[in-house]
Amino acid sequence: MKPTRVLIVDDDEDIRTVLHLTLEHAGFEVLLAKDGIQAVEMARTKAPDAVLLDVMMPRMDGFDALRAIRADARTGPIPVLLLTARTQTHDAVEGLDLGADDYITKPFDSDEVVARVQAAVRRAAQQRSSNPLTGLPGNERITLELSSRVKRDEPTALLYVDLDDFKPYNDHYGFLRGDHVLQVLARLLLDVAARSGPSGTFVGHVGGDDFVMICDPAEAEELAALVCERFDELVPDLYDPADAKAGSIEVADRRGVPQIYGMLSVSIGIATNERRDFDHRGELVTVATEMKRFAKSRRRNGSRYAVDRRDNGQAVELEVELPGPG
Repeated sequence: MKPTRVLIVDDDEDIRTVLHLTLEHAGFEVLLAKDGIQAVEMARTKAPDAVLLDVMMPRMDGFDALRAIRADARTGPIPVLLLTARTQTHDAVEGLDLGADDYITKPFDSDEVVARVQAAVRRAAQQRSSNPLTGLPGNERITLELSSRVKRDEPTALLYVDLDDFKPYNDHYGFLRGDHVLQVLARLLLDVAARSGPSGTFVGHVGGDDFVMICDPAEAEELAALVCERFDELVPDLYDPADAKAGSIEVADRRGVPQIYGMLSVSIGIATNERRDFDHRGELVTVATEMKRFAKSRRRNGSRYAVDRRDNGQAVELEVELPGPG
């Protein structure tokens, strides 16, 4: 089992050294950064299991670094523990409001540092309930994320992303190739989410070929269109050359009768709370699921998304079609 990786961020070299020795002695793998800009970059590229983040630093302080880490779908789930002076309790309160998981006061006790880091990593693992194939947050974390946004009445869009004709693909190429498709789509969703604004976009894996994105409604259609466009660009590489050229595969159905299936695509249903209130996350999920089915029912070639809009109690469904490969 690989050691737990901790990123220490502090502009004070002496503090970095003490924390480095403390955590390394406890069996952690340690990464070091001296300001918030380095911290955000290393959180994205080094994938630490936890971040110890000082508040007062040059170039980018700990609060701005925390905001950036939380806003990026790739780094948002990482537990962050703030380092604050014992007299600066308001820093700890502000940091917790911004999404910090815990705080440690200076001067610190070595045993307490180790215990708090271990506890934060353990809690994050329990909350994340990651899908073992894609590494994305699973149903428990999706539920928490969506419920918290609905409870706070934040502007929220739920994108329900579903693969089309995935079962025939699995039957034709086998589960290893199918798993690769799911991993490709997961990476694509994370890459697209990284383009979102400061409010950030959450990406989760419901299970099977179902994924979700949770974002600001103002960005929902742009993100959905980009997912559709980029997935269709990648699709030919997921097939053997002859099948990619033909634009289809032949797979026997349950009765053994050969059927022709088109290329993989995604259908995305979008529901938002822009024009009406949702009292429970389940209502948002229901509408997004309906829109996903609507998009699938209008499928021809290539990926597409459908948006639900409410005006005076009446649903208006908008379908946007994007050209498929070939």
